[in-house]
Amino acid sequence: MQPPKPPASPRPAVPQDADHWLREILTAPVYDVARRTPLELAPRLSARLGNRIWLKREDLQPVFSFKLRGAYNRMRQLGPAERAAGVVAVSAGNHAQGVALAARELGIDAVIVMPLTTPRIKIEAVETLGARIELCGDSYSDAAARGDAIAAAEGRTLVPPFDDPAVIAGQGTVAMELIADHRGSIDAVFVPVGGGGLCAGMAVYLKALDPAIRIIAVEPEDAACLAAAMAAGRPVPLDQVGLFVDGCAVRQVGDITFALMRERIDEVVTVGVDQVCAAIRDVFEDTRSIVEPAGALALAGMKRWVARTGATGQELVAVLSGANMNFDRLGHITERAEIGGEHEALFGVTIPEETGSFLRFCRTIGRRPVTEFNYRFRAAHLAEVYVGIQLGAPGERAAIREALSAAGYAVADYTQNEVARLHVRHMVGGPAAGLGRERLFRFEFPERPGALLQFLETLGTRWNITLFHYRNRAAAYGRVLAGFAVPLNDDAAFEADLARLGFWSSEETDNPALRQFLL
Repeated sequence: MQPPKPPASPRPAVPQDADHWLREILTAPVYDVARRTPLELAPRLSARLGNRIWLKREDLQPVFSFKLRGAYNRMRQLGPAERAAGVVAVSAGNHAQGVALAARELGIDAVIVMPLTTPRIKIEAVETLGARIELCGDSYSDAAARGDAIAAAEGRTLVPPFDDPAVIAGQGTVAMELIADHRGSIDAVFVPVGGGGLCAGMAVYLKALDPAIRIIAVEPEDAACLAAAMAAGRPVPLDQVGLFVDGCAVRQVGDITFALMRERIDEVVTVGVDQVCAAIRDVFEDTRSIVEPAGALALAGMKRWVARTGATGQELVAVLSGANMNFDRLGHITERAEIGGEHEALFGVTIPEETGSFLRFCRTIGRRPVTEFNYRFRAAHLAEVYVGIQLGAPGERAAIREALSAAGYAVADYTQNEVARLHVRHMVGGPAAGLGRERLFRFEFPERPGALLQFLETLGTRWNITLFHYRNRAAAYGRVLAGFAVPLNDDAAFEADLARLGFWSSEETDNPALRQFLL
């Protein structure tokens, strides 16, 4: 017989008045487990950006993330029957560790449901804290369905990651510390947004104490659920979310968090992967600490905002929300940081295949450091060069391209070309003779056993695979570039099989970098 679910603790309607939230935040007992994190000046960034840049160091929490605050505040409010029945949480990362540590400290049995794609380092971190782990499905949605089933079957209380008043109040203590520790006025605070718990909690506190402080929410460009909600006037689901900033890879902002943020957020800024990687590097150069992508998101947004507005002489704060970084991802981040920080440019250049042409090309580049060089003979009189060049002064990328063009070379700038950066630089080759019609696609493969087999069983039995290149740096999804021989009359059948596969894909047949170096 299944145990009956204990009666839920009273859950009052969520008020909007400031007094309620100030009281809830000021009395949240988070310091039973959380530490009061420092607010540190970043001197290198301050000098470079022409503002005083402050970093709120939530990466220094016991679980290396702010998530502990909200999880503990929520679980402290459980009634005796709920504590005895235990809790369940769904998370692939920081929320899981926060719930596990809170459960250990409060003597509550906890089950954490994680997708099968969760990196081993995060699974081990939760296991160390004593929680029981269940792995289920390839996505958060799959894991969430299992979490709901466990809650119903075992009578456990589900601890939500963001859309809960007690969780929001717990996260709001970050703002309480910020105001207490900063001497003088603050012009703007930049806060990362996934589901919105941290941003909602900080916004209600900051606006209540000083409405002049600008609250700027920062999201990944490929997971901008708050921006979508602001445009629609209500939370709406995104069709697809990118996974690089995994701590903020949320399809839909919370209902409660959006209700609190919509009237208090001054602006939403979105940033790309390269800008996040550059911000990780910036944090390291000022603190000698390495934060995770979500941890650097607010700083990346601050840099973009400063560049756009031309702000100078202001007091700006970025919340470093976490540091649960897989070591294996550092190589990829370093590579992308060069682009995001405008330290490297990538070009495809066609040069004559004749004696002395290579020397003339290098003289055109001059004494600039070359970061990468790939050469491919193309035809009787032409060769293709894929070259990376280290940049110094602002505007140098455009100057290099102009110099190459002025020297008579056909040149393409691939610095912002995703396929060129992820795949082409590792695959410079040429066309396959007698291949016929070929279509090229990018895929995201879930990092789980059987993903490649599923791909081959769906697409490899009928369609000839002409090219396959796989790249992954300890992420939940691997990046794949694949080619297929598809006769013109078979497009509809091929696309039906592609839909049946169910993996995210994007056709890249006409990508200029592929046409220059592979087709």
